[in-house]
Amino acid sequence: MSDEHSFTLTLEQQRGFEFTVKFDWPNVAELLLDEPEPLGARHGPNAARLLAAAVANCLSASLVFCMRGKFKQQPGPVRASVTGRLQRNERGRFRVGGLDVTITLSDRAEDIQHLDRCSTQFEDFCVVTESIRRGIPVRVQVLDSAGRVVHQGDDSAAAA
Repeated sequence: MSDEHSFTLTLEQQRGFEFTVKFDWPNVAELLLDEPEPLGARHGPNAARLLAAAVANCLSASLVFCMRGKFKQQPGPVRASVTGRLQRNERGRFRVGGLDVTITLSDRAEDIQHLDRCSTQFEDFCVVTESIRRGIPVRVQVLDSAGRVVHQGDDSAAAA
């Protein structure tokens, strides 16, 4: 059995900077992408926003998997927010300069068994974050329902 898996998405230009994304899973709706003004009309998210959403989703899913799948806990739903920073590089081109992800638990930290163990493991299992981290710093924090920081990840992997 191979350790490599592939997937193929298809993008098709509709008009201007609008593209539809067709996913390789049946029964998954197409997604409309667009650029902000002045290029596009914001009829959908652009690539930078999809990248940010992918990182936040992957981190959230990894944390939920750790709590539910590995340690058989039943915490309430998590909520994530992600802020992307666009910066110009040395040639004046915009690049994603960093992503700040905050995951908020709906439970208090002391009510979730093994949260400390999940906090040390979940980032490493996030396929998307760990794949892009060498090029884009990603800072991660997890808050419990009381707003307390229960995990503060560093982006030291970006320097490696």
